[in-house]
Amino acid sequence: MNDTAIEMILNLRNEFYFGEDSPLIPDENGNFTRPVNFRKRYYRILKAAGIETKGLHSLRHTFATNLVNGIKQPDGTIKSLTPRQVADLLGHTTSEITEMYYVKRDLTKLNGITDGFEM
Repeated sequence: MNDTAIEMILNLRNEFYFGEDSPLIPDENGNFTRPVNFRKRYYRILKAAGIETKGLHSLRHTFATNLVNGIKQPDGTIKSLTPRQVADLLGHTTSEITEMYYVKRDLTKLNGITDGFEM
């Protein structure tokens, strides 16, 4: 897990902590949250944030897409992972699965990337 994910887990633990063996997202008694209640909470969070309602699995797709498309750096380069690296993170056996079903390419980040190259 990356630092952001760990920080978010620690924040959740500070808010709702029922002991070391308790679930990450417990119900009000420290027990496992029923899936239907977890989904309801998730949808309320999306609505409050003004985000279109999507299923939980869409988070996995967004995560994979963002890792492959990367982040444009101040110097114009793009920091990203290869489809193979993302496939490994997701537990896919091949990068083709990741590219076919998970990644939506964002070619707008490539605008201007070749500026300054002499031909």
